Amino acid sequence: MLTGRRDFLAMGGAAALLAGPGRLFAQEAVAELRPMTGDVVPIARDGYLARMATPQRLMAARAMTALVSAPGASMTYFTGVQWWRSERLTAVILPREGEPLIVTPFFEEPSVRESLKVPADVRTWNEHESPFDAIAGFFRDRRITGAVGIEETVRFFAMNGLGPHVPNITLNDGAPVVRGCRMIKSAHEIALMQKAADITIAAYRHTFPRIERGMTPAQIGAIMNGATRALGGNPEFALILLGEASAYPHGSGQPQQVRDGEVVLMDCGCTVEGYQSDISRSFVFGAASTEQRRVWSHMREGQNIAFAAARLGASAGSVDDAVRARYERWGYGPGYRLPGLSHRTGHGIGLDGHEPVNLVHGEATLLAPGMCFSNEPGLYLPGKFGIRLEDCFHMTGEGPRWFSSPPPSLDDPFG
Repeated sequence: MLTGRRDFLAMGGAAALLAGPGRLFAQEAVAELRPMTGDVVPIARDGYLARMATPQRLMAARAMTALVSAPGASMTYFTGVQWWRSERLTAVILPREGEPLIVTPFFEEPSVRESLKVPADVRTWNEHESPFDAIAGFFRDRRITGAVGIEETVRFFAMNGLGPHVPNITLNDGAPVVRGCRMIKSAHEIALMQKAADITIAAYRHTFPRIERGMTPAQIGAIMNGATRALGGNPEFALILLGEASAYPHGSGQPQQVRDGEVVLMDCGCTVEGYQSDISRSFVFGAASTEQRRVWSHMREGQNIAFAAARLGASAGSVDDAVRARYERWGYGPGYRLPGLSHRTGHGIGLDGHEPVNLVHGEATLLAPGMCFSNEPGLYLPGKFGIRLEDCFHMTGEGPRWFSSPPPSLDDPFG
């Protein structure tokens, strides 16, 4: 974990001085940038109301009478409520028929209602009371019994508390209902994700020429996050891996600096109206070696292989398999062994940066229009360097379509 001044810089404070190489103020570095979000249209009340029909239809098909969801992306998706998880339970119950229930602490009700986009029965509980009594009352009033789905991210204490308070129900896996809604993005959702991707690429293009010898990950991240904010995005993450640290997919705690002839791996993303981008670029500061160029070219071809394998009706796992088969012919692996590709080829993306389903061996879910994925079959050589290029795509009726175009070459990493 970064601490003190490095932590402040990593968060991209607008007035933070980037000490050392460059000696730029973040505010000065982004003064030329203008927001790209003037044409963004938030999802309106009607859009949230239209979403209610799908979970109710899926519940009926699975003989479920209700679905329990917790704060996070699914609660936002279904109700608009933007809330966080704490020891004080806030939850949403979607019944198979009728308006949902929002249960929340009494003192939080005004704040919860600020982002609520759908008609709902809001029931509160005080600090000396149990939230499960409020939920039980809702179940009695609506005569809800039988199978109740639990969203897969609901914590144990919430699920465990329902049993003693709410009789005549059985707790079932609610993932098929949630996934059946959120995996298939609407045209509106895809437009918001496209805007997030456009902002991230623009921030990369601003950041790239400002990287100097001796810079640290925190300093580069500060430039990237500052540019993202100036362009109208909300920075979500800026993972910067330098030199040998690039060989480890999520980095190293060892001190790092930009050095001649070493890899700079940047994995960055932002949100627009909650919808995420996730784009990675790898390049060499100074002259690249023959080995670095070879691995970069192999990884870039891996993206092409994954994109070509992402056919409508193909299993998500088959995309990962196609990449690994080619990598093994080039001498990587086999399988997840190193040097090679030690993680999945891609993950689902939307309101969450990582959401079901994944492009990973054994995943049987069939690709369909509206699904969105990252494409990042990185190659990692422990003790040396790693190359990860990541661009997201969405499935259309004609096949996959990129949110961001993959880089044309190692020497032109942002096109």
